[in-house]
Amino acid sequence: MTSQPLNLVSQSTCFEGTVAFYRHGSSTCQGDMKFAVYVPPQAKLAPVPVLYFLSGLTCTEENFIVKAGAQRFAAQYGLMLVAPDTSPRNTGIAGEDEDWDFGTGAGFYVDATQAPWSTHYNMYSYVTQELPALIAEHFPVQPDRQGIFGHSMGGHGALVCALRNPDRYLSVSAFAPIVAPMQCPWGQKAFTHYLGNDRSTWREYDASELVLTHPFSSPILIDQGSADSFLETQLMPAVFQQACTQSGRSLTLRMQTGYDHSYYFIATFIEDHIRHHAKFLQGV
Repeated sequence: MTSQPLNLVSQSTCFEGTVAFYRHGSSTCQGDMKFAVYVPPQAKLAPVPVLYFLSGLTCTEENFIVKAGAQRFAAQYGLMLVAPDTSPRNTGIAGEDEDWDFGTGAGFYVDATQAPWSTHYNMYSYVTQELPALIAEHFPVQPDRQGIFGHSMGGHGALVCALRNPDRYLSVSAFAPIVAPMQCPWGQKAFTHYLGNDRSTWREYDASELVLTHPFSSPILIDQGSADSFLETQLMPAVFQQACTQSGRSLTLRMQTGYDHSYYFIATFIEDHIRHHAKFLQGV
């Protein structure tokens, strides 16, 4: 795949490394895409492992980098952070901006099969193929040492990407992920429009289905707030926990008392997640 040139939007020094925002033309999504990168200071001397973060509904490439406080720990452990946008934007598709939980800002990390979404909404292939190739071409990374994590819709995406590509991702974790999208309103709405009415095709994007049949050797870490207003109706961590027990997968599900769905929750436990990934990406 021949990549398009990267266009630097902005850049700042942070913990002796660099935070930068980029725009590029995507062949996968047939339009401009944006992402953020934190390059740790260790990358000045040698290539470093890379950790991808997938954000949730309504978010952009900015939310995680600005709010989570991850750079301090990425600098400590020598990990590059990459945070893509959550969907294509300004595609001209009628209705893409009408709902906050579908279309713009809500790509759900699937490759859409239904018109008109299938031309642009191919976030699964963008995250697992085009973006890593672009990062490997333009940044000092070790492309064989990748991890992935995310929040909410992005936690769903991270789990799906890791479970479907265990040879590509050495580690995975999630904050308050949508682990059973086939069973919740957000997932059912998105999958119906993006993938069609044949529910058998939905299983490839449902972590609770995938974990039953797809081996993933590294332990999975999930943090979930007990005061999350979406806990029972949309997130359903117990479904994934049961599936992991049934399939013998290693899962650490931590219910965090009093925490909600916000970035205050993410910022509280981000160090634990960076350390989790560093264990498998850096061996520390």
